[in-house]
Amino acid sequence: MRVVFDTNIFVSAFVLPGSRAEAALIRVVEGKDRLIVSEPIIDELLAVLARKFSRHREELARLAVFLAEVAELVHPEHKIDILDDDADNRILECAVAGRADMVVTGDRAVLTLGKYEDIPIIALSDYLGKT
Repeated sequence: MRVVFDTNIFVSAFVLPGSRAEAALIRVVEGKDRLIVSEPIIDELLAVLARKFSRHREELARLAVFLAEVAELVHPEHKIDILDDDADNRILECAVAGRADMVVTGDRAVLTLGKYEDIPIIALSDYLGKT
């Protein structure tokens, strides 16, 4: 299964050990699913962790290396502008460019779409319920 995680899933996974978001990331590390990311998603994640959680450059660099090892990096070519939050649009761009099977998010605005270009958008709890 090819999956795109919203930034909020990554933040929870890295900030809250033992969280459901961490369990989702563990699924990827164990090879159960293929994580798809883009540079804008990584940039947003690192900026949030630095700004809101005071993560230092060295830790952020290790995180970027980790993502490079466990995820497939895609380069979206088409801009999407359907959601108010640009970061949310970058998630959809990544999903389309990476031919994702689903987007996993905790963001209500993204969840209300239900799907985008036939790519289901699901909550973390639904993702973890899939086998």
